[in-house]
Amino acid sequence: MSQQAFNAGQSKGQAREKAEQWTESAKQTAQSACDKTAEVAQSAHDKAIDATHSAQNKSADKSHPTRESTQHGQEQTAGFLGQTGESVKNMAQGALDGVKNSLGMNEKK
Repeated sequence: MSQQAFNAGQSKGQAREKAEQWTESAKQTAQSACDKTAEVAQSAHDKAIDATHSAQNKSADKSHPTRESTQHGQEQTAGFLGQTGESVKNMAQGALDGVKNSLGMNEKK
């Protein structure tokens, strides 16, 4: 085998290894972003629940119409925060899928 063919084969192997490293790094970064987004969404959901409970406790000794109004507002707030968290989570999953697709690594289950 000639030196030139040997060098070409060595370069090809090094390029393949570098591509695999980049791919793994991109997958880890995308997964990290997805995990962080899920944490943020869960935190927002938890805060909405805490705010709802806090408001319910504060309004427990108020009159009935005020309590209904407060509860309605809390439900709207919780619903909005839940939708926002879900939207952020879906965007992160879309970004992860986009990275996987661009790297040819999206595994359909």
